[in-house]
Parts: sequence; C-alpha cells; structure tokens
Amino acid sequence: MSEERVMSIISGVGIAGMTLFCLIPVGYIIAVSLSSTPDIFSQSMSVTGQNYADVLTSENLHVLAYLRNSVVISLISAVCAVFIAALAAYAITRMPFPGRMFLLFAVLAMSMFPQISLINYLFKLMTDLGWINTYPALILPYSAWILPLSLWILVSYFVQIPHDLDRAALVDGCTRLQILRRIIFPVAAPGLLATFLLAFIFAFNEFMFALTLTTDFHVRTIPVGIALFQGIHGETPWGQIMAVSAISVVPVIILAVVFQRRIIQGLTRGAVKG
Repeated sequence: MSEERVMSIISGVGIAGMTLFCLIPVGYIIAVSLSSTPDIFSQSMSVTGQNYADVLTSENLHVLAYLRNSVVISLISAVCAVFIAALAAYAITRMPFPGRMFLLFAVLAMSMFPQISLINYLFKLMTDLGWINTYPALILPYSAWILPLSLWILVSYFVQIPHDLDRAALVDGCTRLQILRRIIFPVAAPGLLATFLLAFIFAFNEFMFALTLTTDFHVRTIPVGIALFQGIHGETPWGQIMAVSAISVVPVIILAVVFQRRIIQGLTRGAVKG
C-alpha cells in the first residue's frame, strides 16, 4: 500500500472521528427532545413529538418571540457591523493615511476585553438612555462587538483586490464612494456575504449582553430564553429545553447549508495572495 493511500485512510478516519465527536451532543439533544423521558436509555422511554408541540404552541413559553428577537437583532447588528467594517477596510487598504496599522491593531486589542468587564458601564449607559429592554440596547453593543471580526476579515479580502481598479475609476471621474459602491462592493461580494454570515452567527449566539439588558420576552433572545427556562417553570423540563435548543439552531443551520460555498469561498479568497 502506497504512502499516499495510507495518509488518505488516516485522514478519512480522523475526519470521520472528529465529525462523530462533534455530532454526539447534537444527537443527544435531538434524542432527548424526542423522548418521553429525560433518560433516553430507560425502558419506559418512547419517541414523541409532544415536546416540540408544547414549546411551539404554549403562549407562556414565548419561544417564537425569543427566536424572532434573535433573528431581527442579529440581522440588523450584522448589517450595521459589516457596512461600517467595509468602509473602514476600504480606507485602511486604499488610503495611505498615517497610523493605519496602529488603528487596525487597536481595534483588535479593544475586542480582547471580556464582556463581563464592560457590562456594568454598558448597563449604566443604557439605563441613562432609557433603552433597557429595547432592540437598540442590544443592536448597538452587538454591532460594536462583532465589528473587529468583520473588519479583519474584510481587510484581508479588500487587500487582494487590485488597486488598478481604483485608479481606472478615478481617471474616469468616480469619487471614492462611487468606487466603493460600484466596483469594490460587487467584486468583494463573496467576502461581504461570508463576513455577514459569521457576524450574524456571532450575534445570534451572544448571551451576556442579552441577559443583562433585557427583562422580558418582548426583546429577550433565544439563548437567554433557554437559560431561564428552568426558572420560569420551577423545575427542569429537559425534553422541552432540548426541543427549544434544537429549534434555536435551525436559522443558523439553514444559513450555513445554503451559503456554505459562499462562506468558504469568501474566507479562502481573503486568506491567500493572488
């Protein structure tokens, strides 16, 4: 057996093992959500969809409201962050102003502050503004939180776009904004889409800000709704908790499956030169 064949088998076994390892928690969540008892190995266990029916139809659980809030807030936050990051990335990669790299690394350094160190000041700010338990209270910090990631991805992507396109457009009389809108954005569409999807996922999964800045189901997001499930009922309904957990990942799975090729294409094009 050739060395390439052996390496191919080892790689396949490793990939299969890692995939199985990652899917075990997902399989356990689905198994418990479809079980009549939390102990899926119990002899009295039977398969049922009652847990899903309960969480989707009950007016007291507000699962659909949590899911709607997460989608709306994450969508707006991702659009804002990617748009601001695109403007900043264009300026950093195209305009030779002093301190460009310092600015880029300063943004990265600020993103390293843990959320817990900022939440007290953020809560006071939102209280003074009267924004507690409103969409802006989450959209503003979410946009700032995912901005460094968006900026670094788009900088690595924009730097691969030839500067000759800008020079030709300037000769034709285009302004910088026209160049960005008519040339850079269309050329960088895969990178913009990949950045948007990653920003959306980051915002969708956020927990700390949503826990602190929301008070009820009108604005509360799905991660917080799942975490407080036990407190609402005074018990631990594991089947319903797992059903909500399975439902909450549906939007992310749909985005990942539909745009998987775009995500990989957008990230890999910005990762190599040429």
